[in-house]
Amino acid sequence: MSSTLLQKVAGPRVDSDAMADDGLRYRLPYLLLLAARILILVSLFLPYWEMDLVAPQYPDNLHLTAYVNNLGGDVAEIDGLNHYIGMRPLGEAAQLERRYGVFALVGLVVMLEIAALVHRRWATLLILPGILFPAIFLLDLHLWMSHFGTNLDPYAPLSNSIEPFVPPILGVGEIGQFKTIAEPGTGLWLAIGASVVMLLALWFHRRAFRPLVIEAKSGAH
Repeated sequence: MSSTLLQKVAGPRVDSDAMADDGLRYRLPYLLLLAARILILVSLFLPYWEMDLVAPQYPDNLHLTAYVNNLGGDVAEIDGLNHYIGMRPLGEAAQLERRYGVFALVGLVVMLEIAALVHRRWATLLILPGILFPAIFLLDLHLWMSHFGTNLDPYAPLSNSIEPFVPPILGVGEIGQFKTIAEPGTGLWLAIGASVVMLLALWFHRRAFRPLVIEAKSGAH
């Protein structure tokens, strides 16, 4: 790829003199995006969401852990309780998301890698999905919980004892004689931290490279 074409696609390059005089200014966006990539990759191995189900017959409570690609904890026991009120097994929820979740996050990491090399404002388009990912995860989780809680099997053994409900994805909720306590997992906190770092990276990116873009446009005229 020629130098001219590269600048048209990725924006003006930083010359050696400017890098020597103010290297941190130009390296900081890359370093911040590198930190965001590391946070996202580490989050892949950690829980994104956790829930405790407080039930009278379980003195130690039941625990559910959701990773990007699987469910852990007392899934079978919770499914057994849900069966009586007509809720579908948890494994039927978000199957597509769990199947491709790891690939999606790796894709975000690749997009951040490319964005770190782009010195134009459309780098924002590459970074934006990563910034929004934690909110998208929670919204998707809410939609699935709402779907499962409001579409109960009317022929379940205890179908008449409980009205359709929407389990809260964060905080405390009450469902009949049970109580749920839901909170973000360590993985989601890391993803949120990565989003904050990305926002900082965008600010420093604009501060570093916008003057170069303006200068390049002035020189072209």
